[in-house]
Amino acid sequence: MATRNQHLPKPEATVFSKAAILADLRAVDASKACQQRVLKLEAGFRQRVGGHVASLPTAGSNLAKFSTNPFVLLIYAQSKHYTRLSEIEKDILPAKLFLSMETSAGWMVEDVALPVYGWQAVASGMHSANSALDGKKLDLPVLKAATLKSGPRCLNDEMSENFADSVLAHGGTWLKENAATQLEFTYGVLYGTRKQSNKKDWHILRNIAEKLPKAAVVESPSQRWDCSFRLNKAPATATVRVGKDWWDYLGGPLCLTEVFTALIRACISPGQADRPDTKYQISDLSTIVSLPASAPQFNVAILQRSQVPWLFFLMRHCCDELTD
Repeated sequence: MATRNQHLPKPEATVFSKAAILADLRAVDASKACQQRVLKLEAGFRQRVGGHVASLPTAGSNLAKFSTNPFVLLIYAQSKHYTRLSEIEKDILPAKLFLSMETSAGWMVEDVALPVYGWQAVASGMHSANSALDGKKLDLPVLKAATLKSGPRCLNDEMSENFADSVLAHGGTWLKENAATQLEFTYGVLYGTRKQSNKKDWHILRNIAEKLPKAAVVESPSQRWDCSFRLNKAPATATVRVGKDWWDYLGGPLCLTEVFTALIRACISPGQADRPDTKYQISDLSTIVSLPASAPQFNVAILQRSQVPWLFFLMRHCCDELTD
């Protein structure tokens, strides 16, 4: 078993409170600028989701399109005590749908959200100077550049080293092409927390520091989630931003609330909410989605009351603990 790197920072738990989430939702609801961004995001998400859903495999597809694993199918069938093929068939389609959506959903969110917050999506081919970039923002003399992943466990050791190599090999080119003199590189993750990460993201920083001459490292990543260094003579930083930290960086402290609000408006029609006494199969789900006792009459225009539990449900994916 690999030993933990002694320089790896120990992340603290990310705790959200429902009261704070509702306060942010009120702030978004009260701000014309926030409302305009939510409406732009909603329109973009609605268009992309419609196209994405149309491309997913359907119940009429051939078996080969589902890329099923025969061993997993049999193990799952045993766990459910299935005896008929028709029993497992009904589980294959939803499982494949979730798998198909995982990566493409992240791309959709990036493509829609980046321009709304003043960033530019970067079209990058494999093995090109921009292959490590998904988005950039020019704030002269600084070039803000980011590679984005959908979840906190997307990396392995090889990928971590490749990202470090790309920053060191191509960072100077990025600066020159954008007439900038300072690089601010971010490895960003759309949901999750640093605690939930497999920590391969931090190893991007370690690799950068170890591959540079010692004199070029200004601030090492030891016990930190960032580092600063010099690319030739140009000042540069690299930072790991996971979940809310990424969205705060992209668009300010209300950005995550705006994005989730827009996604809910695009995907979930207002309707009848589950009763407070609903028994969910996931043991803590009722606690996650219930309104806090301090806000029994909570109401805003930007989200209907039946949609508010969905906001708590999404926010739980960006924290380690959700309290009232």
